Amino acid sequence: MLRALPALLLALCLACDSTSDDPTPGGEACERFSFPLSAVTASNHVSSCGSTACGNAENPPNSGMHCPTWLQCQSYTTEQPRCSWLHNLEHGHAVFLYNCPEGCADEVAKLEAAQARAAQGSNGVRRALVAPDAQLPQRFAAMLWRRTYLMDSVDPDAIACLLALQDQDAPEPGLLCAP
Repeated sequence: MLRALPALLLALCLACDSTSDDPTPGGEACERFSFPLSAVTASNHVSSCGSTACGNAENPPNSGMHCPTWLQCQSYTTEQPRCSWLHNLEHGHAVFLYNCPEGCADEVAKLEAAQARAAQGSNGVRRALVAPDAQLPQRFAAMLWRRTYLMDSVDPDAIACLLALQDQDAPEPGLLCAP
């Protein structure tokens, strides 16, 4: 037991050295990716999920005012209200979006594979969702609260590095998601 103590203390010190602004959560493998935090904005509930007050004025929004309801953690084939999945982000859920009017089944499958690697709630449900979004400025987005990674093609390595930050900055981290 005493021989293991120095190794344990070293591991704890290394873990304490990271901050929420650390863009390299997975060590050297993640150094090539950047997941900067967006500015802090008001994140209250709006009265209507159709409100134009939702979000933080980024495209796609990754924080800000949002609906009082959130979405089930699943893969959607129809566009979902941004105001709703913003609430998922507040709970520490990951959101994976795509904009492929011509179709992109192989790439959506990669997003769904990433969804299957997201943090799991105590109810066994992976805390992530996949949905189309016609307003994306690029074909794909991987998101956490106040963090967005835009891509022209799905990069599983980048998404894995982003998922290492899941729950780190969310105001209500770790909350369960219904299937």
